[in-house]
Amino acid sequence: MKFLLGLSRLIDRLNEFIGGVVIWICLIVVLVSSGNAVIRKIFDSSSNGWLELQWYLFGALFLLSSGYTLLRNEHVRVDILSSKLNRIHQIWIEIFGILFFLLPMALLIMFLSWPVFTEAYIQNEQSSNAGGLVRWPAKLLIPIGFGLLVLSGFSHLIKCVGFLSGKCPDPILKHQGQTSEEALAQAILSNTKIENHLSVSPAVGLSPSDQEHSPKV
Repeated sequence: MKFLLGLSRLIDRLNEFIGGVVIWICLIVVLVSSGNAVIRKIFDSSSNGWLELQWYLFGALFLLSSGYTLLRNEHVRVDILSSKLNRIHQIWIEIFGILFFLLPMALLIMFLSWPVFTEAYIQNEQSSNAGGLVRWPAKLLIPIGFGLLVLSGFSHLIKCVGFLSGKCPDPILKHQGQTSEEALAQAILSNTKIENHLSVSPAVGLSPSDQEHSPKV
């Protein structure tokens, strides 16, 4: 079990590294997308190559971050029954889901997508659009992304078994701090409160002389 937990930590470090890379890919996507929009609006010019680069990077965001998302327990969970069970039963459900759903699905897609990539690589498949990019790098993202998900699922399985044997902390416990959804909801709520405050403050936006003559509430 000690060896498996060490392997799990190694897989987690790999997915943490990939997660850091994906953050920079997100920035590149924003720059490429905004650059394409500005050039198209100002210069009335466009390039299929740059547009396809957006699609490739957008696909990379989802495929490469799938394993990292599982590591952070940020995948969407539809807890209808398991949330009412105790932690031990929840972990067993987690193990069942990994063995019979997650790993078979991810392994199947990974193996089926590999010949698609190799064929595109051997033939040096090009985009059908004028000025488009080669296709095999985009197709390579599919087996890599699902391979990372397989590794993350295997790591999660090890941690679930380790938790049941008392050698590992709770693997489905959320990381400390706010989730992305909670942070966004709090920011929206704070902005709403500020807007409501400004709308009921008659002196806001007035000059000092105007504020002296404004009615007092």
